[in-house]
This record gives sequence, structure tokens and C-alpha cells, in this order.
Amino acid sequence: MTTWSETIRARLMAYCRIDVLEDGEEDLLKTLYLSAVAYLAGADISEPEADTPRRAQYDLCVNALVLDAYDKRGTTVSGSALTDNREYRGTFLQLQATEPVSESDT
Repeated sequence: MTTWSETIRARLMAYCRIDVLEDGEEDLLKTLYLSAVAYLAGADISEPEADTPRRAQYDLCVNALVLDAYDKRGTTVSGSALTDNREYRGTFLQLQATEPVSESDT
């Protein structure tokens, strides 16, 4: 599993459109990242090798999960009606359906 790094922090800040992290926000971003990675692992989606198309899809799913959690930090949501992000859902399902089979599963 990839550990928290400056590269991941910068990628998530850009994706979430965060210019400057305020006190405590880096820890929050790290927690949201680790939670997103754990969510995908729980859905039987393993972390792909770096610099592959599958890794790009994986990172997009992680980014979307982090942004969603960052935007919805409270226990209630107000505003416009919520809808499922079809692009995220499609990528997530594709990753799940194309998860490589391990040697022990064959």
C-alpha cells in the first residue's frame, strides 16, 4: 500500500481545489485518503502498479472518494438534491470487475 507522501498530498489538494491547508487539514486529508484506500480494498480492489492505466483509474476513484468526504464532513447535508456520480460508479465497477485473479484463487 502506498504511504502518505508529498505527491499524494499535492494531487489531492489539486483535485479538491485546496490552495492552502489550514491547521489540522493535512491530517484530515491523510485520514480521508487512508479511508478511501481502505474502502477500495474492502471492495476487493487492490492497489495497482504505478504508471499503469489501471492505476490512473484507481487514483481517480480515490480522489473522488476523498473529495466527497471532504465536502460532506458534517452529519447533515443541505442544498441541491444529491445524485450518484455515474463516472465514479462506472470506474469503480470496472475496477472491481477487472481485478486480477491471484495465484491462490486459481
